[in-house]
Amino acid sequence: MNWLVKEEPSSYSFESLVRDGSTRWSGVRNPLAQRHLAAVRRGDRIFYYHTGTERSIIGIARATGDPRRDPDDPRGRAVIVEIAPVGRLARAVPLAEIKTLKAFAGHPLVRLPRLSVMPIDDRQWAAIEKAAAAAPRAPRTTAKRPPRTRSRR
Repeated sequence: MNWLVKEEPSSYSFESLVRDGSTRWSGVRNPLAQRHLAAVRRGDRIFYYHTGTERSIIGIARATGDPRRDPDDPRGRAVIVEIAPVGRLARAVPLAEIKTLKAFAGHPLVRLPRLSVMPIDDRQWAAIEKAAAAAPRAPRTTAKRPPRTRSRR
C-alpha cells in the first residue's frame, strides 16, 4: 500500500527526517487520518508532503514498522507509525500541479485539504513520480488573445 503524510516544514521538514534517519509519525488526531495511519504496514511507501506555503510532495519515506499505540494518548486509541526517509524527489510536485493530474480527480488531497494521512493508489504514485521526473509545467495564463484584425484591400 502507498500513503501520503502531511507536515508543516517549520514543524518537521523532510530534511529533518533525513537528518534524524527515522521518526515516529504521531500527533494525528483526526479520526479518518487515524484510521488511515492504523492501516499502514511495515514496508509501505509514503509520500512526504510539505503543507503551509510550500504545499508540495517533496520526498519518499517508508514505514519501518506496523502501527502501535501512541504512548502520549491518554485515551489509548491513537496509533503511531515509525517511518524512515527513502529519498527526495527529483523535483517537488506542487499541489497546483497535482490538481491537474487526472489520477487525483476527487482524491482526498484535493478534496480534504486538512487530512494529514491518506492512501495513494499505484496509479497516483506513478503519476507523482512521472511529474517529479519531468520539467515543471508552465502555469496556464488567463490572458486573452488580442482580437484579430482584417486587412482591407
